[in-house]
Amino acid sequence: MPHARAQKIKLILFDVDGVLTDGTIFLFPAPAGVQQKTQHAAEAKADSGGYAIVSHNIIEAKGFNAHDGTGFSLARLGGLKTGVITKRISETVALRARDLKLDHVRQGISDKLAAFEEILRHDQLSAEEAAYVGDDIIDLPVMERCGLAVAVANARAEVRQAAHYITEHRGGEGAARDAVEFILRAQGSWERVVREYRQARTK
Repeated sequence: MPHARAQKIKLILFDVDGVLTDGTIFLFPAPAGVQQKTQHAAEAKADSGGYAIVSHNIIEAKGFNAHDGTGFSLARLGGLKTGVITKRISETVALRARDLKLDHVRQGISDKLAAFEEILRHDQLSAEEAAYVGDDIIDLPVMERCGLAVAVANARAEVRQAAHYITEHRGGEGAARDAVEFILRAQGSWERVVREYRQARTK
């Protein structure tokens, strides 16, 4: 049962494109003399199997949802660790990760399962204590290994079939918030977390 699986979760990890975003990738010409901070790291990661726009003349940007941002704050109040595992490399993701205070950020990852296992060892958690939210077939190895596999509403058919829970909202439109809320409700901490969140913002 998804509810029983959610009760065990201590860590929730997300894909980025199509999960924290709607999958749209914006490419803009860089102003003259401006280089992306991640240029050299992107080149190295791209050579090792990750994917990045390796260019001094192009800036990659993504759009994120404010509801998801709140979801990460609620997750933290609920005692959940959070993170992302993504094949692409983007300074936009690095900036968003710092803004959200994510515990784990793995960019340029072609083998998501290996990254997942490394994070579990780092946090000294079992696979059953981790949830993963995905949308496409590259996410399947982790979804088949983790304790709670979550698919966004518009995930590919194979991903929805592998999921224990499917979010109400589409990727980039509040799906991450759905996943966090499902887990916190299953753990009986939702009302407390919402109360603490509201109190912290009315002082």
